[in-house]
Amino acid sequence: MRRKMNLRIIAKRAEEKILQVLFPLRCPVCDEIVQPAGEKICLECMDKLRIITPPWCMRCGKKLTEEGEFCPECRVKERGFARGRALYEYTSAAQAIYRFKYGGRQEYADYFGEQIVEYLGEFIEKVQPDGLVPVPLHRSRRRKRGYNQAELLARAIGSRLDIPVYDKLVFRTKNTVPLKQLNARERQNNLKKAFNVAQNDVKLKVLIIIDDIYTTGSTIEEMSRVLREAGVENIYFVTLAAA
Repeated sequence: MRRKMNLRIIAKRAEEKILQVLFPLRCPVCDEIVQPAGEKICLECMDKLRIITPPWCMRCGKKLTEEGEFCPECRVKERGFARGRALYEYTSAAQAIYRFKYGGRQEYADYFGEQIVEYLGEFIEKVQPDGLVPVPLHRSRRRKRGYNQAELLARAIGSRLDIPVYDKLVFRTKNTVPLKQLNARERQNNLKKAFNVAQNDVKLKVLIIIDDIYTTGSTIEEMSRVLREAGVENIYFVTLAAA
């Protein structure tokens, strides 16, 4: 089984290389055509996306700026999820995430997924999830944008680690105000009853929520709540960046 999976990965990478030569990708950092051809990011841009290095919060994965195991928020707030990790420091990836989210740069997902597997793959495999669940968009917002960046990210991760993606398990019932416009309390109120589970009896016991940014945790918390109510026992999350 492992050999078959490795052969599939090799074949997929060979196919990706061919497609990249025929249809050059844009660099996630500078947004120019990737140099040299066949890569997914310009070599001179690689170090500009800063990976979160230790110490990080043992609950939410944010970079710690003071001693201790947990960030100030996780010290005082009970979390609905077991643990989470993020790949990049937000300030270094903000422009890339903005284009990925709003600028139609769907191709960034492949590189981001590859990086998450390289740096956070051990964490994901140790959790032994039954599946990955991307944070859903409201149908009106998805129609306008044309895609869900969290779903693209989840699929890029799932295909590399052979983990199923359940993109229809949770749906958004409320078209919430963009969270970047709100403070922490407003975010929490804004997301109340924003999600629902598509089936009442969920057989999945361990899930990882996938999203682009972790800030206050309001989105992850609300999704964790509805998943727990549906019967999921352990909930983790992985995001592209933490702010």
